[in-house]
Amino acid sequence: MPDTPLLDTVRSPADMRGLSVADLRQLADELRTETVDAVSNTGGHLGAGLGVVELTVALHHVFDTPRDILIWDVGHQAYPHKILTGRRDRIRTLRTGGGLSGFTKRAESEYDPFGAAHASTSISAALGFCVARDRKGEDNQVIAVIGDGAMSAGMAYEAMNNAADSTKRLIVILNDNDMSIAPPVGGMSAYFGKLVSGGAYRQLRKIGKSVAEAFPRPIKEAARKAEEYARGMVAGGTFFEELGFYYVGPIDGHNVADLVAVLKNVREIDDKPVLVHVVTQKGHGYAPAEKADDKYHGVVKFDVITGQQAKAAASAPSYTKVFAQELVKHAERDDKVVAITAAMPSGTGLDLFEKRFPERMFDVGIAEQHAVTFAAGLAAGGMKPFAAIYSTFLQRGYDQVVHDVAIQKLPVRFAMDRAGLVGADGPTHAGSFDIGFLGALPGFVIMAAADEAELAHMVSTAVAIDDGPSAFRYPRGEGAGVPIPELADPLEIGKGRIVREGSAVAILSFGARLQECLKAADQLAARGLSATVADARFAKPLDEELIGQLVRNHEALITVEEGARGGFGAFVLQLLAERGMLDRGLKIRTLVLPDIFQDHDKPEVMYADAGLDADGITAAAIQALGLDNLAAAGRRA
Repeated sequence: MPDTPLLDTVRSPADMRGLSVADLRQLADELRTETVDAVSNTGGHLGAGLGVVELTVALHHVFDTPRDILIWDVGHQAYPHKILTGRRDRIRTLRTGGGLSGFTKRAESEYDPFGAAHASTSISAALGFCVARDRKGEDNQVIAVIGDGAMSAGMAYEAMNNAADSTKRLIVILNDNDMSIAPPVGGMSAYFGKLVSGGAYRQLRKIGKSVAEAFPRPIKEAARKAEEYARGMVAGGTFFEELGFYYVGPIDGHNVADLVAVLKNVREIDDKPVLVHVVTQKGHGYAPAEKADDKYHGVVKFDVITGQQAKAAASAPSYTKVFAQELVKHAERDDKVVAITAAMPSGTGLDLFEKRFPERMFDVGIAEQHAVTFAAGLAAGGMKPFAAIYSTFLQRGYDQVVHDVAIQKLPVRFAMDRAGLVGADGPTHAGSFDIGFLGALPGFVIMAAADEAELAHMVSTAVAIDDGPSAFRYPRGEGAGVPIPELADPLEIGKGRIVREGSAVAILSFGARLQECLKAADQLAARGLSATVADARFAKPLDEELIGQLVRNHEALITVEEGARGGFGAFVLQLLAERGMLDRGLKIRTLVLPDIFQDHDKPEVMYADAGLDADGITAAAIQALGLDNLAAAGRRA
């Protein structure tokens, strides 16, 4: 073995092209070690990346990336890819401010031809690259790598259904890391995969087809189906063949030699799209990940030797856990309460609900559109469905929210986790837009929790709403440490609350920035300015009486929300305009997320940059009052 690790000699994939299979095996081992060590320092998604180390090495060895287009679905598994594509020196900046993204990102590298973070987009994007290539008369390869979980989304099948009519050269790698399609593979299946992807078999198949063409149609069809189903009996490929793909597999995704041989074969197939079924083990090669229930899907910093994660003790329960616990309380009292999630049972806290009520919990896979309409059907059937979906993922089901829920006035309850900024996961996972896109829909009730006790009240409120749709949003992370009632009462619809009385300026908060608003009030008080702080609770319907009171009794009004332009602040402005209240010399500022996609960083840094921390709120209030000199003096102090 050479003194210099092979990984140290790989500056780009071009350095891998001349390596032997034995060298590639060694490189894969070193790449796995490097990935584990890097993520132990940064945290992030580990298990998926460990599962595709050998596949990553084989792909970059066989294909001429970046000329050949390689698209990773979701991006959870792309850390080894980043290490091999010139980013090893920055890999320990993953998910930190100014560092590498946790997902593929076009602006980051030419080896990331398409950004990914939401699942099931890779085949559609790859097909777009194929058609563009074909129209330009170019001859590069296009490869999409998609996981078995992402294949649960309809979009993947929509793309595959379209592919056979759109191009003859597309390679889809199905990374099956859950054994959900095929049983464990061995030598026979690897041999079969190499056989059916090889030129001799394909030539024989063509000859057989040409002979069959001479027979009457019934015999010709029988011959086609016999060949197809014979392969399907061994390899499970009949379904993909029906979609117009040439199926190869299943292949052991940790056998570099087999992967290289098969990929070289499928590289030469140019008469129809190809699907290569690769079976891998999530967390492969790192014992703590292999033993963990979630295969270390997402981790914080950890000890490489023991695998122990360095999780700080929580001072308050997470909003996610509070939601789940409150939903369980109501389900114990009402057997019509059911829960739906789209492949995120633990992320939404509904794994707790499932333990208590397994028959009333429905995980529909990565299929938000189906989740929404399924919930609508449940509501129409007399149940009380709670669709727990991250704000960013609910965007994927918006058409269904409009047509299947809102227009029909069905009482679906949307629990929108990860509202606002999410830190290291960046703009693809930020819950920035739900206030605006749901607020545009007639008949929706929209709430935002200021703390964990308020969230408990909002779950109770949603249970009680039976004449139309409702949604409540809450952030990632811990609550504010506010005691939670044993069983929270429902809120009066469209009614907010005064939290602190003042006189000069009114701060109207919608959501979990309330604590920062209270801190801002303290800062203003230290400057001799008295501030009222109110919790709106509802963005729709608005508390018109409360807003009118704040406008009449204060010189300035500041609205604060963890959302994009066109949300709560815009709703307040429209109300004031309609009521003629903007003509009274009112000084108003609407504090929202900036009109950009903010890059990943620590949440507190991102909120400070957005002007949504206490300092930003204080500065906005002083500026609105025309006391800029006071603000400048405060900053100097």
